[in-house]
Amino acid sequence: MTRASQQVREKFEIRKTKKQKQAFRDWLCQTLEREGFDVRVEHHKGIFASDNVVVGDPEQARLLLTAHYDTCATLPFPNFITPRNLFWYLLYQLLIVVFFFAAVFVMSFLASTLTLFLIDDTTVVVLISMVVSYAFMVFLLWWMFDGKANRHNANDNTSGVTVLLETALSLSQEQRGKVCFVFFDNEERGMLGSAAFAKAHKRAKEEVPVLNFDCVGDGDSIQFFPGKRVKKTELPQLLEQAFEGNSKKTVEVVKGFGFYPSDQVVFHHGVGVCALKHNKVLGYYMDRIHTGGDKILDEANVRLLRRGVNQLLRLLTDKEEVHAK
Repeated sequence: MTRASQQVREKFEIRKTKKQKQAFRDWLCQTLEREGFDVRVEHHKGIFASDNVVVGDPEQARLLLTAHYDTCATLPFPNFITPRNLFWYLLYQLLIVVFFFAAVFVMSFLASTLTLFLIDDTTVVVLISMVVSYAFMVFLLWWMFDGKANRHNANDNTSGVTVLLETALSLSQEQRGKVCFVFFDNEERGMLGSAAFAKAHKRAKEEVPVLNFDCVGDGDSIQFFPGKRVKKTELPQLLEQAFEGNSKKTVEVVKGFGFYPSDQVVFHHGVGVCALKHNKVLGYYMDRIHTGGDKILDEANVRLLRRGVNQLLRLLTDKEEVHAK
């Protein structure tokens, strides 16, 4: 990988606080500007302000390549995802909810039990128990969305940031004018950065194909999850052509059921890109993210995606030339 990508892991792997995000954005802008790119930071106000780094012109681009750069909080359990098996996904989410309310119940029980030893008033005991329960619930929600930064986020989403960097630095001057790179803020808080960008750029939201790279570093199966509108276009076929011929990794454009919860969902022509593992019982799955075990970023995945995107741009150019004739 390029020196720029190595620096991301060495100096800017944690991007959660305002200071950490600002340091990364400053470095990213300087790095790409030195390479001749037009770079700007778009600031979007809100309860949680978002600062997206935009490289290129989204109003003229034929393709948007995106990834979120913000870092998630550390959780005691992984954000386990089975994008092609809704049963296992929902079951795991249910277990998290059960754990959540069980923890609240335990805190409420402890609070009421301890209070009974000090105060012989049932009304006061119930009130204190309720206050403790609600306070602990708020704490757990804060912890899940805005708690201490996960110190290891090689897959989520240093991998996506690296793919964008490697691809940008590999493009010819002619290709650069055809693509816009967007590094989204606040995906971990509910895709706030991508939603703000889509609101500000109507053409990008409604017309431009978007490839969103999120967790592409850990897994031997690279999968593309196109939205319903995308499946009706030529893009899935072009993606298959662009990424065919790889012998060490499998690449699949999902044509049947599949969902991937990431920034591409806010765009009409969005495609989510991720790396998955496989198990006979679970099917395709993703693990380790949002925990200290997120340490794997397979460089082979990055090279595969960089080459494939370059080939996709050539195919899109050829297609436009044919239509022009």
